[in-house]
Amino acid sequence: KSFSGTIANKGKVVGRARVVRVDNPNKLSDIAETFEKDDILVTGMTNPTMIMLVKKVKGIITDEGGAACHAAIISREAGLPCIVGCSIATLILEDDDLIELDANNGIVRRITPQEFEKLKKLEKSSVKVKL
Repeated sequence: KSFSGTIANKGKVVGRARVVRVDNPNKLSDIAETFEKDDILVTGMTNPTMIMLVKKVKGIITDEGGAACHAAIISREAGLPCIVGCSIATLILEDDDLIELDANNGIVRRITPQEFEKLKKLEKSSVKVKL
């Protein structure tokens, strides 16, 4: 139900997994049009062609990478919670899975619709400050 990885940028959000296994810019453009505000990008690794996706999501999870990988750098630039190097994220998560991305502790976990609603309310009530 949960797995861990390396914290690339701290933060904690809940949302819907959007698993992306392509890096063709034309396909990414089509995929980006379907993204919504509660989506969390789940991919093997990010690259510069994925910037259009990164601008639409509230967090990033990757199978590969470390503290200096592309996903880590862009997540810090965009202020998005990010966990990298999970190894199995794209294998066990599916599109529309409800997940909690806890990049304060390096843990990703599937959650129930009830947990999602509860955590979503808490997320909205917390004040986010960028330093």
